[in-house]
Amino acid sequence: MDYLLSDEAIAAGTVAVEEVSEGGSVPNLLVENTGDSRVLFLEGEELRGAKQNRVLNTSVLVAARSKTTIPVSCVEQGRWRYRSRQFGHGGSHSSSKLRHFLKSSVTRSLKEERGHTSDQMAVWGEVSRQMDALGSSSETGAMADTYESYKGKMDEFRARLGYVEGAVGVAVAVGKQVVALDLFDKAATCRKVWDRLLSGAVMEALEVGKAEEQAGPGDVEALVARLRGMAWEPAPAVGEGEEYRSDAGEAHASALLVEGSVVHGSVVVAG
Repeated sequence: MDYLLSDEAIAAGTVAVEEVSEGGSVPNLLVENTGDSRVLFLEGEELRGAKQNRVLNTSVLVAARSKTTIPVSCVEQGRWRYRSRQFGHGGSHSSSKLRHFLKSSVTRSLKEERGHTSDQMAVWGEVSRQMDALGSSSETGAMADTYESYKGKMDEFRARLGYVEGAVGVAVAVGKQVVALDLFDKAATCRKVWDRLLSGAVMEALEVGKAEEQAGPGDVEALVARLRGMAWEPAPAVGEGEEYRSDAGEAHASALLVEGSVVHGSVVVAG
């Protein structure tokens, strides 16, 4: 199946992401896709601009030539004023800790038939906690400012941890524990989002420092086996395709399927 990633479509000018109205709504944004290709937005990716920076609550496949309201969470608590009319792509991804709050609260919200709504207070709390832990500061409490303050370290990690040819997924471990696993329908997608996914992992690694124990292939295989044994429930997809979600203890997972293929599947485990 062919699609563009959100950053590609935004850069090409075929997708515009804006506030849903002049007054705006914290948990929702409006996506207008004027192009002929579907566009994939990934859970946890950051959009910057408009009234405040947001991250995606779940992965969404926006149909060609359509308008879709997408569920988001604020990661910039101290700003509610226009910086631009449209959002740009932040080029960064939420840490597994933040994604855990997103995924667990969204799954709970769906069970309560409240849509893909997150626990916004928990999201703000995690953004603030990470900022304090890394000694960063921001006038508007923006996650982006924490990431920007460690751009040099981020570049170092990305240079050392480049995309592995043929990979269709990436597992992230902090010390001995595998905290996140993302799988895609094709290697081309994984290659394009590799550096973006690493951004959240690098921030977690900087918090922990050098760990005494390291995870290995067996730890990743154990998480995959755990996924196979979890009970999966259907949930209404925001855009095209079918969504399934599962949770077991501290592991929370979701998958977006289109025409029987897993376009993006992920699991996060509380560290």
